[in-house]
Amino acid sequence: MTEKVLLAHGDGGSLTHQLVREVFRAAFNDPALEAEEDAALLDAPSKHVRMCTDTFVIHPLEFPGGDIGKLAVTGTVNDLAVTGAEPRYLSVGFVLEEGLELSLLKRIVQSMAETASEAGVRIVAGDTKVVEKGRCDGIYINTCGIGFQEDVERLHVTSICPGDRVIINGGVAEHAVAVLAMRAGIHSSTGLLSDCQALNKIIRGLLHRFQTIRFMRDPTRGGIATTLKEIAELAKVNITIAEEQIPIKPEVQGALEILGMEPYYMANEGKVIIIVSPEEAEEVVTFLRDAQGQRMACEIGYVTEGTGNVLLQTPYGGTRNLKRMAGTPLPRIC
Repeated sequence: MTEKVLLAHGDGGSLTHQLVREVFRAAFNDPALEAEEDAALLDAPSKHVRMCTDTFVIHPLEFPGGDIGKLAVTGTVNDLAVTGAEPRYLSVGFVLEEGLELSLLKRIVQSMAETASEAGVRIVAGDTKVVEKGRCDGIYINTCGIGFQEDVERLHVTSICPGDRVIINGGVAEHAVAVLAMRAGIHSSTGLLSDCQALNKIIRGLLHRFQTIRFMRDPTRGGIATTLKEIAELAKVNITIAEEQIPIKPEVQGALEILGMEPYYMANEGKVIIIVSPEEAEEVVTFLRDAQGQRMACEIGYVTEGTGNVLLQTPYGGTRNLKRMAGTPLPRIC
C-alpha cells in the first residue's frame, strides 16, 4: 500500500478495497462489517431506540489526551448516554484529504476501535470518500449512534424543579484548553490533557443507584454556561452556580489566564451535568468520587423558580447573568 491517501482510494476500485481491508476492517473487525452488505443487520433488545448523529472536524487531528477518532466515538456515545439510553452501535463516515499520511489514518482508526471496545459499542457500518488536496483538512468524521432504552419516563427536562441541585463530575474546560494550548504552542510543558472519555458506564451506574436524577446533559461546545442556559430555558427555571465551587485544575486555570479566556464557555468532552434532588445530591457526589474515580466531582449550584436565567455568584458577593456565547471564538474544537 502507498504511504499516502490517493484520490484512487476513494473511487471504488482496487485501492479502495485495499484501504477498507487493511485499515478499517483490520481495526474494527466486526461481523456486521465482514458480511460486506450495504446495510448492517442489528439486534434490537428494546422497542425504544435512540439515535444521534455528529460530525467532527477538530484541528489538530491529534491532541494531548486524544485524537479525532477517539473524540468521534466518545462524543457520540455520550450524546446517547445522557438521555438514559445504552449505546450499542455506531456507523462512521470518513472524508479524507488526498495526501494524508496513511500512518496517521491507521493511528486514528485504531484509536476509534480501542475506544469503542472500552465503551462496549460496536462499529457496524462505514463509508469513505477522498477529496482533492486542499478541499478538506486531513480527516473529517461523521458518526451515527444507536442506543436502546428501557425506561423512557426518566430524565425529562420537565421534571426539574426548584430546590434541585446541579452536579458536575469533574474539572471544566480541559478539552478546549488542551487543544487551544497546543495550537498556541504552549502545551509541551504544561501537562494539559483533554478530558475526552466515554461516560456511558459512569452514567449507567448513576441511573442504577439513584432514582431522583432529573436530567443530564454533556457540556461540550459552549461549555457549562451554554448547557446550563439550555437546561434553564427548557425547564423554565433559573439556575444559580457558585464561581468558587466550579472545579478547575490548576494547570487549566493557568492556561486560561495566559489565553485570556473564561472557563464557563470552554468545551468539555468527558463531563456530564447532573440535575438531582437535594436528598440524593451528596450521595451522588460521593458515588462519583469513590465508585467512579471522578475525584473532582462536586455540587456547583441549585435550581430556583425563574424564566431561564443562569446566574453566577462571584466570590465578592456579586451576581452575573451568563448568556449564550456570541460568535465562534473557538472554531473546530470538536
